[in-house]
Amino acid sequence: MSKYHTLTIKTQGEKFYSITKLVEENLQQILKTTFPQSTAGVLHLMIAHTSCALTIGESFDPSAKGDQERFLKHLVPSGLPFIKHLDEGEDDSPSHIKSMLLQQHLAIIVENKELIIGKWQGIYLAEFRMAPHARSIFMKYQPDSI
Repeated sequence: MSKYHTLTIKTQGEKFYSITKLVEENLQQILKTTFPQSTAGVLHLMIAHTSCALTIGESFDPSAKGDQERFLKHLVPSGLPFIKHLDEGEDDSPSHIKSMLLQQHLAIIVENKELIIGKWQGIYLAEFRMAPHARSIFMKYQPDSI
């Protein structure tokens, strides 16, 4: 039996994809099938790619997500004259740089079988490539000692 679970997210270009509900649903499945006695612990999320990232951000007002997407495009635009790594297109190196600014791993507290995140927070897969991709996110639940 695997001790971690894999989510596959299909992206359709550069933007932030809300994955909160998917993560919550999969957490419930993990708890039900693998840790039925556990009510508290830590959920680890890790993305195994160098051109996307994970982040927790404002999820109530969609304009906040848009602002974050536009900020990263402004901070690291395609076409910078010093960029040399363009093997997979003009977004190749800029996507790697943007992913370095966010995280590849999140650790979220679980209490009473629920994620502990702020009222207005959501979990996002931040895609930085223009082309569609299938992204793998590894989930591992670590129960508190019983």
